[in-house]
Amino acid sequence: MINYNYENDFEIQNEANVSTWISKVIASEGFNLEEINYVFCDDEYLHKLNVEFLDHDTLTDIISFDYTVGKLIQGDIFISTERVADNAKDFKTRFEDELHRVMVHGVLHYCGYKDKTDSEAKLMREKEDFYLNERV
Repeated sequence: MINYNYENDFEIQNEANVSTWISKVIASEGFNLEEINYVFCDDEYLHKLNVEFLDHDTLTDIISFDYTVGKLIQGDIFISTERVADNAKDFKTRFEDELHRVMVHGVLHYCGYKDKTDSEAKLMREKEDFYLNERV
């Protein structure tokens, strides 16, 4: 099950279509979906989480808490829609495309992908691009 929660005035369009797409990503990676909670918020909300739980005093677009057990995907993904909007401008892409990139990025972490090294980041970006092209 995929749940959408809103801590700001944003609401995702076509929740059902996005859920179908994310579920297909998870299945394609050989995992099963238990529960993902997406929480959309502003910079201030996410910054507080970043400081409290990760001891990072910086702005970020996404923080994910992974509760995956084996092949059963579970987690909470917090996304700052303010950061996504700024990043979309910086990367000269549509807000919706950047939002979907961040959403699938969190899921790919749950599937075991990392992005700390250059080679890991390259593979993560390739996976993001692949799945962005597979959207419903």
